[in-house]
Amino acid sequence: MIDVTHQINSVRRTVGRRDFKAGEARVVTVARTYDVPLDDLWDACTNPERIPRWFLPVEGDLREGGRFQLKDQAGGTIERCDPPKGFTATWEYGGEVSWIELRLTPEGEGRTRFELDHIAHVDDTKWAEFGPGAVGVGWDGMLVGLTLHLRTGAAVDPAEAMAWMGSEEGRRFYTESSEAWYAANVAGGEDEHRARQAADRTTAAYTGAG
Repeated sequence: MIDVTHQINSVRRTVGRRDFKAGEARVVTVARTYDVPLDDLWDACTNPERIPRWFLPVEGDLREGGRFQLKDQAGGTIERCDPPKGFTATWEYGGEVSWIELRLTPEGEGRTRFELDHIAHVDDTKWAEFGPGAVGVGWDGMLVGLTLHLRTGAAVDPAEAMAWMGSEEGRRFYTESSEAWYAANVAGGEDEHRARQAADRTTAAYTGAG
């Protein structure tokens, strides 16, 4: 389905903190550069007819102030929209509210950098359980779909994607993603032992190991 090692290595992952709305928040960031023009990447990320081809079916009013709902996943409100540079939206799931910020930046002719922050007010106890991998591994999986779609222009087959997730290759992807988030967590200042425990729990949750 995809070259696991290349996909993992092509994504930059960072973990940090910032003052956001109600106070200090944790920030988990994924970034990757694609060989597509800015307008095409913006369309892939915001066109309701195109998003389901690589992510999930989406309903709602995809404009500033509008509400959206991803099938069987998060919903939220689009708080800021600056086409084709980016947007900010709430990410409401499981009774909790966090935020996503998307930034798209041209990097030379026909190349665009995708950068997404997931921002959440998380207490230290909850953070210690899974660390950044709780959401970061999921965003890594999202980038697999986006990468495949941008490469071919075709829709990712949901049944094929589900089968891949449960395959040996899929489990290797989630394991390597979790390890990459472990490294990002330590680079962001987390204690290595705490980061190791969180990463092991994340790997088990995504692969069914343990």
